[in-house]
Amino acid sequence: MFIEVLKSKIHRAVVTETRLDYEGSISVDPELYRAAGMFPHEKVDVFNLNNGARFTTYLIDGRPGEICINGAAARLAQPGDLVIIVSYAHLTPEEASSWQPTVVLVDHRNTVKKVLKPGS
Repeated sequence: MFIEVLKSKIHRAVVTETRLDYEGSISVDPELYRAAGMFPHEKVDVFNLNNGARFTTYLIDGRPGEICINGAAARLAQPGDLVIIVSYAHLTPEEASSWQPTVVLVDHRNTVKKVLKPGS
């Protein structure tokens, strides 16, 4: 049996752009998602703190500081909204009992302020 747990999150990032006329995904500054231990094309959930919207999509490379909601999900956010971007891992109950996720805290320009890593 496996348990799905929080693997990592980028906490309170600022949406910089929305693009309705795009195939989908969320464009994220690679420095941010790498700091969180995320990967290009990885499935993520996005939680919009301004309007309560939640959606699932996948990561693609963005420009420095960029958090761009693409495709249909662009209807669920607007520039300036704060979002939490999360990814998950499947662990055994034994692994999950001591698991700690990686959390990336950012400033208002989506620059890494602090990374909280397991064991730190």
